[in-house]
Amino acid sequence: QVQLVESGGGLVQPGGSLRLSCAASGTSFSIYLMGWYRQAPGKQRELVAVITSTGITNYADSVKGRFTISRDNAKNSVYLQMNRLEPEDTAVYYCHLGPPGYWGQGTQVTVSS
Repeated sequence: QVQLVESGGGLVQPGGSLRLSCAASGTSFSIYLMGWYRQAPGKQRELVAVITSTGITNYADSVKGRFTISRDNAKNSVYLQMNRLEPEDTAVYYCHLGPPGYWGQGTQVTVSS
C-alpha cells in the first residue's frame, strides 16, 4: 500500500517562493525515481522535475533556474523548492514515484497578485 502525500501548496504573489513536500509510505523509498508533475485546468499533466535514486536531476525548460528538486531518503521525502514564481506556474502539483508508478493526491499552487 504505497501512499504519497503532498503538502506546502498555497497562494503566493508573483516573484515569491514555495516549498512543496511529498512524504512516501508503504515502500522502500530510496531505490525509486521520483518526480513532480503539474496540471492546470483543461491542460495536460506535465513533468516539472525528476530526481533519480542517486540524486541526478532534470527539469522542464520552463522551470530551469527557478525550481529545485531534492530528496531525503532517510525521511522518505522529496521536495520541490519553487522560486521566482510566475502566474503560469499556477497548477495542481503532483508527486510521482516510479516505475512502477504511484501518484499523490496533489496540492494546489496559485500564483496571483
